[in-house]
Amino acid sequence: MNARAFHQNLLRALRQDRGNVESSLVLIPLIILFLIAVELIVATNLRNSDFAMAQSDASSRAISGMVNSSDQVIELSSPDSFTHMKLLITSRKHSLPQLVPGLVALLGGNAIVEVKGAAVMENLN
Repeated sequence: MNARAFHQNLLRALRQDRGNVESSLVLIPLIILFLIAVELIVATNLRNSDFAMAQSDASSRAISGMVNSSDQVIELSSPDSFTHMKLLITSRKHSLPQLVPGLVALLGGNAIVEVKGAAVMENLN
């Protein structure tokens, strides 16, 4: 088999597989778009679950009166002299998984979710 026959066979094979290059050019951006969508869904679900846990922590600590050093207690003034109310604010931080490397840096943000929960503290008279 000479070089000319090999060249013709190669050209014939490439002409038969015309759609492979185009499909690979479409597939790469499609995978990146899919990973970005999955990353947004994961971030939203983690934020919602962290918010629910922060709110639950705030409620249970406000009822029991056990305050952590990271919690914030705000004294609320009331027109009623017999009512003394306190507001407990808890915070929670969680780092996000990065499915697309460099996406967070490209958008100029942090891969951290920080949520706060609030509850009125009960009087323990």
